[in-house]
Amino acid sequence: MRPPIDSGTILITGASSGIGREIARQLGRRARTLVLVARREERLEALRDELAALNPTLGVVVERCDLSEPDEVDALLARLDKHLVNVDVLVNDAGLGDYGLYEQESWGRIHQMLQVNVTAPVLLAHRLLRRMLERKRGGILNIGSGAGLIFFPGSAVYNGTKHFLDGFTESLRLELMGTGVVVTQVAPGPVDTEFGEVAGSDARIGKPPSWLAISASRCAREAIAGFENDVPLVYPGFVYRWLMRLVSLLPRPLMRAAGWIVARRLRYGSSLLEPAHPDPRIKQRVLIAGGPEES
Repeated sequence: MRPPIDSGTILITGASSGIGREIARQLGRRARTLVLVARREERLEALRDELAALNPTLGVVVERCDLSEPDEVDALLARLDKHLVNVDVLVNDAGLGDYGLYEQESWGRIHQMLQVNVTAPVLLAHRLLRRMLERKRGGILNIGSGAGLIFFPGSAVYNGTKHFLDGFTESLRLELMGTGVVVTQVAPGPVDTEFGEVAGSDARIGKPPSWLAISASRCAREAIAGFENDVPLVYPGFVYRWLMRLVSLLPRPLMRAAGWIVARRLRYGSSLLEPAHPDPRIKQRVLIAGGPEES
């Protein structure tokens, strides 16, 4: 069973940058229509012009939408209905990420992260799924994170939302087996996007090693390949894929111990032996990015 990518209508959230933009570029050669969704409309328009120049028969619909507002999501879907745009494939890429201590986050930002990372993909899937089932063909590609399969101190809310997406995607996939609707989750590790720089994690913990990070183009390519082959969970990148397979074998207490070391460094600085007052320079920074792409 394969998702209806060729000559289909594909909605991509977080399409303005990073993985979402690369997925749009690669699917633009095959789809009939792309619906590009993000907050930064000027970037979407630039991508639309690029795709139209390369693929003259491709239809591109640009939709500015703040996914942290469920009313805007409903309005987006209403506009698509009005113009008779039937979505064959949903790509949930947009999301919010952060780095810092949980108590330093404002509730407004936490709520926004929950809305974008949890409510938006679930709402979009719920609104679009029934028509896919009626047609007995469709696909949902959820871009999660490796953080959704481990413990990640310094990103408690982001980590939790990606754990949710993991459970949601796996369970939904089981419900839809045999219906003609393909469901795949992608759990990227380090990808060469603006995520770490904007979130502040590059400055705090450094950039990931070059042998581990992959390009957004490669991540998109492997995500699409796994989706087309009905793979439940895709780990883009050869080295990262094997690391995650090894991590899955670790006992939970050992994972907690490793996380404790990271958490101590975050709260008290470099010293792990002598607790001090929390470093006042530790400031939480939030990235509006779709997992790692912008919403």
